[in-house]
Amino acid sequence: MAEWNTYYRNEDEEEDQEEEEQSGGEYKATGRDSLVFLVDASKEMFIKGEDGESSNFDMTMQVVRSVYTSKIISSYRDLVALVFYGTKESKNPRNSFKHVYVYHDLDEPGAKRVQEVDALRGDKGAQLAAKTLGSGETSLGDALWDEPHEGDGVKDRQARTKAGDLKETGVVIDLMHLMKPGGFDVSAFFCDIISPPEDEEELGVQMEPCGKLDDLRKRVRAKELKKRAMARLSLSLGEGVNVAVGLYATAVSARKQAPIRLYRETNEAVRSKTRTFHTETGSLLLPSDIKKAQVYGKKQIVMERDEVDSIKKFDDPGLVLIGFKPMEKLKLDHHIRPSVFLYPEEEEVKGSACLFTALLKKCSERNVFALCRCISRRNYPPRFVALVPQKEEVDEANVQISPAGFNVIYLPFADDFRTLDPPRCPYASQVQVDKMKEIISKLRFKYRSDAFENPVIQKHYRNLEALALDMVAPEEIEDLIMPKVEQIDQRLGPLVQEFKDLVYPADYNPETKPAAKRKTAGAGGGASEKKPKVELTEDELRVHVQNGTLGKLTVPVLKDACKQFGVRTTGTKKQELMDALTSRLGS
Repeated sequence: MAEWNTYYRNEDEEEDQEEEEQSGGEYKATGRDSLVFLVDASKEMFIKGEDGESSNFDMTMQVVRSVYTSKIISSYRDLVALVFYGTKESKNPRNSFKHVYVYHDLDEPGAKRVQEVDALRGDKGAQLAAKTLGSGETSLGDALWDEPHEGDGVKDRQARTKAGDLKETGVVIDLMHLMKPGGFDVSAFFCDIISPPEDEEELGVQMEPCGKLDDLRKRVRAKELKKRAMARLSLSLGEGVNVAVGLYATAVSARKQAPIRLYRETNEAVRSKTRTFHTETGSLLLPSDIKKAQVYGKKQIVMERDEVDSIKKFDDPGLVLIGFKPMEKLKLDHHIRPSVFLYPEEEEVKGSACLFTALLKKCSERNVFALCRCISRRNYPPRFVALVPQKEEVDEANVQISPAGFNVIYLPFADDFRTLDPPRCPYASQVQVDKMKEIISKLRFKYRSDAFENPVIQKHYRNLEALALDMVAPEEIEDLIMPKVEQIDQRLGPLVQEFKDLVYPADYNPETKPAAKRKTAGAGGGASEKKPKVELTEDELRVHVQNGTLGKLTVPVLKDACKQFGVRTTGTKKQELMDALTSRLGS
């Protein structure tokens, strides 16, 4: 009979549950995403910028390579293709389209494709592209520019009709236009061709062209990453008043993918299967044969799996409004885990966005947060959460920095608070405090989370990339979290020495090691004393068995008890030792 604790969550599993919620957990995307790069190969794309800047074609190939490598890491099952138009040569199914060159068919990205894209970069890449693709003078060759058909109404109507047909089949068309002499007017033709954003918060039509590689990378990345809800819930504002909302993780910890076990002879992936057998008969146990038990009041309470499921279920998933509290009631120590973002799901229930916006507006005006009970998934325990309103922020170019919605702050229960005894340390004088304030003011900078990459993960994938692409050595990474010592010294000047003079004595040297403490004479010649071995009598063990308190004993004590009374065990886990002692001494 399985132990109850193997079914219920312990502290470690609660942490895993939080990580599941942050990463999307049980969310599974149906199907695979397909991404097709349609790149202009006309002569204008190969013209270098001023001061020897990279050409638009070279910038595009760098972005394509970046997307290829990111797809290999994050979603290797997605399909990617690379197609050039405006070429002199033609290569496509049955060559039914002139001046269209399919460089990569729609398939999963791999190391070979990355190498082939690398071959198209730089001056040598431009020469290879001219030799392999060429540039043709056709109406399609100017398709990246403002009016690709030069006022030909028939071709314009055909292009708009074709774009409409593609949208109906689920194909999304996005424009990533680059800088050209004389500017780029998107409204002349492409506003009718490209797909509108799915909601107002998405990155829509960008009127300004990309002039730099970083701008193009950011724009492509914003389109590549899809917003996927961790959970879609119903926010109950009262009897019969429900709003459809979605929970979104604004930041997720990046982790290395788990290694895949391979069979050494064939390199095929190894799949592991778990079977449960009876300890005495060795017969295979089916899920219906396994039950759960918990000792309560000196009795072993046995339950079926469906009974345990019904006990675990507190209520259906959703958010229930309890009331409102002023923002002053929300303290910093109430933030016990990363928050998530709440946004309406208009597609689920019509009118949700309107009611959600009204609630957000009133909470912002009155400077209050909404207190709710939240059950994010089925069989998950309920939590109290605070819905903190967040207004929309835009920059000088009217581009959204942060969307409007609620930040969901998970609140602690009364059991989560602890009383701590802080260590007693000498207090700093006001002069020392003022000097440290000067140092802090000199070292302040505007922090941006996207400016720092995890050096361990970056090095890991650089090594994998070097192995896959047969590189001589992996690319060097810059550890952005290392402090810039020279720059810090220049900013601080003599402040550090002044602070040391105020805090440390004149003869203090941090390089010298403190003198080792002498051990007392009773220490037995320097050997640390071992803890005395705990031995229990048979009567004491019987009392523990009868009271159901065997779990309070440690594993070494239980092992010694089994050896002392000759109790045979099926394993060395705590529950197995407890079961063996219970069966022997409980009768």
